[in-house]
Amino acid sequence: MRLYIAEKPSVGRELAKCLTGPIARHDGYLVTKDGVVTWLFGHILRQAEPEEYDPKYKRWRAEDLPIIPEHWKLFVDKNCEKQFAIVKSLIEKADEIVHGGDPDREGQLLVDEVLDYLGNKKPVRRILLNALDEKSIKKANASLRDNRDFFNLKQSALARARADWLIGMNLSRAYTLAARRAGHERLVLPIGRVKTPTLSLVVRREREIENFKPVTYYLIRGTFQHANGSFEAQWKPQDTMAGLDSENRLVDKKIADEKLAFFEAMPHDAVISAYQKVKKQEPQPLPFSLSTLQVLAGKRFGYAPQLVLDTAQKLYEKKLTTYPRSDCEYLPTNQLGDASTILAHLAKAGDAQIAAWVKAANPKQKSRAWNDKKISAHHAIIPTTVQADVTKMTQEERNLYHLIARGYLAQFYPVHTYDQTKVEVSYKEETFTASGRTERDLGWKVMYQSQKKKQETDEEDEKEDKEDNAKTLPAMKKKDDVAWQRGRMLEKMTKPPTRFTASTLLAGMKEIHKYVKNPEAKKQLKDVYGIGTEATRATIIDDLIRRKFMKAEGKKKYLVPTPAAYLLVDALPDELTYPDSTAIWEDKLHSMSEGGESLADFLQGQIAFTRKLCAKAGDVHMEVKGENVCPRCHQGVLTKRKGKNGVFWGCSNYPKCRMTCNDKEGKPDLEDAKARLARRPRRAAPAAVSATAMAWQSRQSDAPAASQSYRSYSSYSSHSASEPYDDIAALNALFSPDDYAARMEADEKSYAAQQKDASWQSWADKPKYSASPMEHMEKDAASSSFLCPRCREGHLRSIHGKNGVFWGCSNYPRCTATFDDDHGKPLLK
Repeated sequence: MRLYIAEKPSVGRELAKCLTGPIARHDGYLVTKDGVVTWLFGHILRQAEPEEYDPKYKRWRAEDLPIIPEHWKLFVDKNCEKQFAIVKSLIEKADEIVHGGDPDREGQLLVDEVLDYLGNKKPVRRILLNALDEKSIKKANASLRDNRDFFNLKQSALARARADWLIGMNLSRAYTLAARRAGHERLVLPIGRVKTPTLSLVVRREREIENFKPVTYYLIRGTFQHANGSFEAQWKPQDTMAGLDSENRLVDKKIADEKLAFFEAMPHDAVISAYQKVKKQEPQPLPFSLSTLQVLAGKRFGYAPQLVLDTAQKLYEKKLTTYPRSDCEYLPTNQLGDASTILAHLAKAGDAQIAAWVKAANPKQKSRAWNDKKISAHHAIIPTTVQADVTKMTQEERNLYHLIARGYLAQFYPVHTYDQTKVEVSYKEETFTASGRTERDLGWKVMYQSQKKKQETDEEDEKEDKEDNAKTLPAMKKKDDVAWQRGRMLEKMTKPPTRFTASTLLAGMKEIHKYVKNPEAKKQLKDVYGIGTEATRATIIDDLIRRKFMKAEGKKKYLVPTPAAYLLVDALPDELTYPDSTAIWEDKLHSMSEGGESLADFLQGQIAFTRKLCAKAGDVHMEVKGENVCPRCHQGVLTKRKGKNGVFWGCSNYPKCRMTCNDKEGKPDLEDAKARLARRPRRAAPAAVSATAMAWQSRQSDAPAASQSYRSYSSYSSHSASEPYDDIAALNALFSPDDYAARMEADEKSYAAQQKDASWQSWADKPKYSASPMEHMEKDAASSSFLCPRCREGHLRSIHGKNGVFWGCSNYPRCTATFDDDHGKPLLK
């Protein structure tokens, strides 16, 4: 039995229709004489969540990062369990399997991963469905390929999925935790390999606009009279003259006025110092990939990229256009045979303009688009041989079909030819330039000029430049005499860059080399395939809007970043916000699909990158949000906690900052906390010093240990190499709590005890306590608990350190008292 596995039910049904009937319908599959057809629902398997590798990962903790799966796991999606069971049973019965996933990277993976998950050993062939009309399906079914030919394509998709998991799961946790330490309790920062640099493009563009300072500059244009007619040319200032800015723009109005008066003065004799006329050809525009279709539809009709994709998908499923998620703009030469049929059907599609253009199309014309070397798994989006009726389409479908049909028709029109003319005029030892063009044959451009163009840019300068280049100049030659007639001065003002729209942002993702920071990488990535894929770019933009990291404003739906976007981008290192790394990875993924990179090497690079960025997240500084900024570290906010002894407040930047304070009428008692901080250097208890160390110190000064003042340390790291601190390591191992609440409760308890007596200002001034507790401890020496004589809160416990047994306070690290062991008891005297 031959089993066809399609990517989705709609493709499965169309595939079954093209096999030998009759068709018997069953739950989850169709039976024909040529074989059984079943389907998936896209990715029927999902990647495991971190907690499915280890339950401890359910709780987000910085110390667990990065999470690196030793063996990657997949699980059947809960919503697909029934269909998965059907597919599994059919695979077990099959003799041969035909892989019917979409002809792209993800389409290859989603069927292969099911086969690999089930350990399939049966032969697998591949059908490449670029269109769903009957002719295309039968043609594809007659030329099946060995699925092993697409192993590298699967590896590329697998690498992409695992890289996205590593960066998304780890860095989203790392930087969300950093944000919460800064008081952003409910904020989740979703970080993605493609999503984050895309958002950064919008943030940086907005800052360019905010920091933009307009500059007024002046242009001088002169009209010259030639024997064959007059023309206008623009003055080109010499770069050594005064009044120019760094971009050779004249910004001094006084100098501009003087220069215009100079030109207006006699004499008016001038000469053509250079004249160049070149015949040029402009080839037909290539047919559409998904990205180019999304960009043009966005500019022409204001359609969002996702709407374009959804509409193109509908046309594809109606068999009217070819596969929509294509990143290719070329066509296979064997498609030329369908040209006459497609053109005939376009003439009867109900679009009068298309029908008029078809009459002038030559099906024997062969443009640069027909190139087998540029074809991979799929080709450009074009109409199919199925007869369309635009009157039955929605407005969106009709508009997109019109664009696709026009792009296809252009391939059967001649190239556009014209004469490009460039002129230089020498006048009063200054240079004026003019350019123009004379149309020879409009060719394919007749379709693009026959309707009123929608203005696609707000840049008037660009518009004027286009008009200048389109001017018709009188016939002339070098050294011809001309005369100055009149001049005019134009006052211009530089304008800030235009905000992105969804369509222009998508174009930026595709042409990512323009935004790469490293100049060397910029050159290397000029031909890169952009970041993201044809199918995911629109989804990424929509997701950033849905998560409220940016919003569309105004009639033109300009994308504006939200405060959360600024917070995220400002907190992240350049490796995540600039597209350099992502673009290089995309290039490597493409190379992998052609066998040029190994999965293992690529993932090792991703793991190293993830480790590096997780480490950076620990030291990141974010804008602190909250009214109760921690008075100690100023990088966190005081958050209300509930301990065993009641409510208290602790710093959100714990454990880096252990600031705690009492609750005062529902708010932290900041005044008291600040006062305590001011006294802290004088009141600080000595750092952990074992009895052995104390004896060592006393020997150095020949003073009794009891009278020797303790040497204090600001931190454990201040110990010199010669000083013993093995006891500290043992204390850390024994007393360091695992969870936040336990540590905060210990801090609160210690703080409350200190409030009982805040009158002493130094260790020597601390009141002497009664000896009765000491007597009590001596009487109860056999018991397992001794009240700490230093803090009077904790109890001494026996600890096995590297140098033997000693006793430490349970109130560690608040109290760092340690004592030698004396036959199973702490040596208190």
